Amino acid sequence: MTGGRSIWPAEDSLKELGLLCDTAGLDVVGSTYQRLKQTFPKHFIGPGKVEEIALLREELRYDLVVFDDELSPGQTRNLEEALKTRVLDRTGLILDIFATHARTHEGRIQVELAQYKYLLPRLRRQWTHLERQAGGVVGLRGPGETQLEVDRRLIGRRIAWLEEQINELHRQRELYRERRRRNGVPIVALVGYTNAGKSTLMNALASADVRAEDRLFATLDPTTRQVTLPGGGQVLLTDTVGFIQKLPTQLVASFRATLEEIGEADLLLHVLDISHKNAVQQIEVVLETLEDLAATGQPMIMVLNKIDRLGDVTEAELAQRMSDLGLPADCVVVSAARGNGIDTLLRRMEATLGESMEQLTAFIPYQRNDLLALWHQRGLIDEERYEAEGTFVSGRLPAMLARQFAPFVIQPA
Repeated sequence: MTGGRSIWPAEDSLKELGLLCDTAGLDVVGSTYQRLKQTFPKHFIGPGKVEEIALLREELRYDLVVFDDELSPGQTRNLEEALKTRVLDRTGLILDIFATHARTHEGRIQVELAQYKYLLPRLRRQWTHLERQAGGVVGLRGPGETQLEVDRRLIGRRIAWLEEQINELHRQRELYRERRRRNGVPIVALVGYTNAGKSTLMNALASADVRAEDRLFATLDPTTRQVTLPGGGQVLLTDTVGFIQKLPTQLVASFRATLEEIGEADLLLHVLDISHKNAVQQIEVVLETLEDLAATGQPMIMVLNKIDRLGDVTEAELAQRMSDLGLPADCVVVSAARGNGIDTLLRRMEATLGESMEQLTAFIPYQRNDLLALWHQRGLIDEERYEAEGTFVSGRLPAMLARQFAPFVIQPA
């Protein structure tokens, strides 16, 4: 079900909801939608639509109805009473998927926190029949109400504990990031809509073995791999959770410590499935999410993936498609699955990172060859010349590392 508030056409949004259901292990037996100027307070959808769905139960034999929008706790209860079956909204479905697919300790904590924040306002009074045994004294709480308050208090405590755990993980990540900054290793973050092929691209760039499947949210936990650029320099390539339209706010809040990796990156690779019919909407979702994360200040390379799915497209046809999507002409076109365009992307990454480095010329004595090795590993070398007492070298270095070379820098005449 969809209420029609998506930036996508209703049919396409329902198709994506079906893919989410498939990822969650559900069998879809039917779908329907209703266009509304505004939602109905009681059931979200209109009473006629509620009756229509209820009448389909005998024919379709469904035991769950999934809505493509977030429902209020009251709307969920009213719908379950009217439809005589379980009702789940998009947020609950995505949370279930995350809970199933999170593998690391950090990922599980983040998902559990999001689930509890989603569950807390949806707790129901399931013990109201006990209240009749408590008498009718004014101000005396019945056992049913008391049990509900106990549950809320326990969940509140659990949320507080989980938030403290995430704060500790945040502190640990900040220390880790500070060490990386001191080492001068550039960070490149993969971002994009879920199922755009980010994990496949990471495998191609880093010769890694990150799990990659043709389904939504196949991988959730952040993964970092070392990548060697054509000039010999190294970067850390990190893959984060894919974005999706109507990404639950609980998840964004809970995964903020992980998603901060995007804001700390020196370069973003925005991976787009160029073959997807809703590529324009996917770009919009990604850019809006990056803005919410305050991750819009870094250089970004647009990577058009899955070019092989377009068939034998000519350069002119591809240029026209890019123009129709409002894409810049300097996008890098790749097929991560086939390895096409990977070398071009690596060279582009090297050049873009080089633009943000400091230009230096230095004479490094042989007893400090450790610095020369560091330059080879972390920077870019334009000229290198061995002389009697040391090495003359010119090139670029990350600003954090340039300080270590200060005693040996040759100032321009």
